[in-house]
Amino acid sequence: MKNIFFVLSFLFITHCASAQLFSKERIKNIENFDKQRWSWGYYLGFSSFDFNFDYKQNLKDIQVEKTTGFNVGLIGNLRINNHLDLRFEPGLYITKRTLNYNPDYFAGQAFNDGDLIREARSTYIHLPLLLKISTKRLNNFKPFIVGGFSTALNLSSNQDNPNDNSAGEFRVIKNNLYYELGIGVDFYLYWFKFTPSIRGVFSLNDELVRDEDPNSPWTGNVHSMKTRGVFLNFTFQ
Repeated sequence: MKNIFFVLSFLFITHCASAQLFSKERIKNIENFDKQRWSWGYYLGFSSFDFNFDYKQNLKDIQVEKTTGFNVGLIGNLRINNHLDLRFEPGLYITKRTLNYNPDYFAGQAFNDGDLIREARSTYIHLPLLLKISTKRLNNFKPFIVGGFSTALNLSSNQDNPNDNSAGEFRVIKNNLYYELGIGVDFYLYWFKFTPSIRGVFSLNDELVRDEDPNSPWTGNVHSMKTRGVFLNFTFQ
């Protein structure tokens, strides 16, 4: 899903740029919008979260079923110069991932069908600080790339639950750190600026809370479990 989003976004931006570059200059909407020191807005969007596993032994991969989540948040934008902006985009991200284990993980142990499935529901308070690097404005649109770091608080975390997978509880930590990279296009409409963007997010820390049993079939073979995801956001400023 991440690769498809990035390919479609690149083709879309390229198409827009070609159409504008080879057309005559047009009347600019909200021409002085980007001259403001501060600007504000909000965004709505969709997300797809995954887990990237590193293993201790060469067993079959844990399969992750992803769902499309929902994002909503606010934007604070500080203009640095004509091509650089510093952005703070606090938001709420809701998602769910289902982990499917291979029976090989339970070799020599009794198990049922329910033991092969674990759910990781997440409600994140997401706090990214991003640097936006824009091209020169072309008529009424301006492509950009964006990158930075973020932290997130998982409100659905059961990190402190004394029960573990032996009691059906798959546990993840509360606090996470990420780096983020993305692309987008600012469209200057008559009354406001509309911005579709796509961004990849990649965890910097291990998020798995291990079971008490070091040989647990659910966590014993996992060296690290890190979130990776794709955000498709629509911004209004």
